[in-house]
Amino acid sequence: MKTIYTDHAPKPVGPYSQAIELNGTIYCSGQIALDPKTGNMVGSTASEQAEQVLTNMEAVLKEAGSSMNKVVKTLIFLTDLKAFAEVNAIYERRFGSHKPARSTVEVSALPKGGLVEIECIATK
Repeated sequence: MKTIYTDHAPKPVGPYSQAIELNGTIYCSGQIALDPKTGNMVGSTASEQAEQVLTNMEAVLKEAGSSMNKVVKTLIFLTDLKAFAEVNAIYERRFGSHKPARSTVEVSALPKGGLVEIECIATK
């Protein structure tokens, strides 16, 4: 088991790793829209935050020797399912023709007041 860490994604806000690699599979912790340099939340809309979330996730995947094209499963947490369409548009643009398995759920709150959190599982 290998711990993955990059300065190009936010430092964990709790006792967990950005990602763990085990047997060629990358298990990425949920990312919220924190700027890795400042630690501040980026964006005031779900779509703006989704952009930063996916940028953060991509940085962790790159550090792990993986990429967005190797993501096999994502889980999206939204504080309001009414934002589904706008987040979905960002998600589709960022993943392109690659379509990993996915779940989306509404939650009552996210860390640091975030509107979107995304976690993923990828191959190496």
